[in-house]
Amino acid sequence: MQQRNLKKNILVENVLDASVNFQANGNILIVPCPWEDDKQVTNGERVRYRGGIEVDADGRTRVKRYNEGTGPMHELLYETPHGVVKMTRPQIRPSSGRRHICEEFVYVTFKFPKKYGAALARACFQREADEILSYLKTRKEETIWK
Repeated sequence: MQQRNLKKNILVENVLDASVNFQANGNILIVPCPWEDDKQVTNGERVRYRGGIEVDADGRTRVKRYNEGTGPMHELLYETPHGVVKMTRPQIRPSSGRRHICEEFVYVTFKFPKKYGAALARACFQREADEILSYLKTRKEETIWK
């Protein structure tokens, strides 16, 4: 997260004069002016972005970057020695012109070593399942079991 803020600060601090050329094939070429040679926008390498470009009739141009790498799909809620409780993060998705928040799902995963016998694995599962269920009962959100 710190790196994201650092990138935003670099872009805000490095405002530079540039020549914007709209080419006949639809490309847009932005070239820094000669007096801006001492400024550096990237870390010395070529950076590729995915995004959408909007150009108005008067030439006003907006470039909006696609959201890439929005973080992990699951948020860790609770952990036991052999079990993990994770929840999907809510996502806002457009649906027929309206924005709505998708459902959140809770996943419980157990991983026991193969060297445990069936009786030991069952006993560990019972103990950790009780611990996880008591954790889920303490949450104020309503859990819908499918």
